[in-house]
Amino acid sequence: MPTTAQPLRIGPHTVQPPVVLAPMAGITNAPFRTLCREFSGGKGLFVSEMITTRALVERNDKTMQLIRFDESERPRSLQLYGVDPATVGKAVRMIAEEDLADHIDLNFGCPVPKVTRKGGGSALPYKRHLLRAILREAVSGAGDLPVTMKMRKGIDADHLTYLDAGRIAVEEGVTAVALHGRTTAQHYGGTADWDAVARLKEHVPEIPVLGNGDVWSAEDALRMVRETGCDGVVVGRGCLGRPWLFADLVAAFEGRPDGVARPSLREVAATMVRHAALLGEWLGDESRGVIDFRKHVAWYLKGFSVGSEMRKRLAVTSSLRELRSGLDELDLDQPWPAAGADGPRGRTSGNNRVVLPDGWLKDPYDCAGVTEDAELDTSGG
Repeated sequence: MPTTAQPLRIGPHTVQPPVVLAPMAGITNAPFRTLCREFSGGKGLFVSEMITTRALVERNDKTMQLIRFDESERPRSLQLYGVDPATVGKAVRMIAEEDLADHIDLNFGCPVPKVTRKGGGSALPYKRHLLRAILREAVSGAGDLPVTMKMRKGIDADHLTYLDAGRIAVEEGVTAVALHGRTTAQHYGGTADWDAVARLKEHVPEIPVLGNGDVWSAEDALRMVRETGCDGVVVGRGCLGRPWLFADLVAAFEGRPDGVARPSLREVAATMVRHAALLGEWLGDESRGVIDFRKHVAWYLKGFSVGSEMRKRLAVTSSLRELRSGLDELDLDQPWPAAGADGPRGRTSGNNRVVLPDGWLKDPYDCAGVTEDAELDTSGG
């Protein structure tokens, strides 16, 4: 069905259709972004995996590799994670002064314990003054670069923060906000609350609001825009093993109902090999690239008739030749599965205990216990 979504404006950048690849640790590196961009025809916005501000300021080798963008990537979107306002400010100024990116997104949505136990990610917006201080430093240091933020509803059902956080974002000059309709405690379980996206849009009409959560298909994306009034969608787990989902999204937002991609296993296998090869080129070592690709095998093969032993074998390959050899033994003429290949994929755990710093929930404004020592020193997954 057609949608009324307008082009998304992120500072000076126009994103049409209004579709954004969610930053995912260990996933949305340059090779995966390249695949998604190719399938989209270069349309949309594709964000890097999480870069920690401390590691960036210290010019950690791995981090400096993660922020390398292909020459064809425009705008270059980089997601930062930080807890200390001063460190965040230094990182943003470094990006602006050294022309390392065209757009900065701030991570306030990560629910994993190694992040929340430091008071970062989705735990941080509970401390309203700290959130404001970080946003102020980021926007001030960014100069002409647009700053956006991605967040969750809150820590749990009793500690919702997204409306306050959205208002603070507007007041501090953030260009757009994205909301994952789950709490930290939910992780990736249950159903995303799209009503919360609608409430946030009503609460902060001054800036674009993007919805995230349970967008498994192009139809889901259109429905989210229609039902919530949001200005765009952020797609995460739905594209795992399906970079061609961005072709579907572009077709849907452009009103082309015949644009749904249904690749055969032969086409999927070719994409798998290309993905692994791109990783090898990016890492400078074919074997490292294939090993890094292993995590993607099950996602790509979801729904296809591939025996468990072959799945295990493909998931331990160490060379492109070995990967191609295993794939060639499959029935590559299999069409796209009628059932099982679409829908939820990736992490689905929910109702987790949230790991927070001691006393974090006592006062939503006091942040005296947060120091630069809370900064993580590694980026990505």
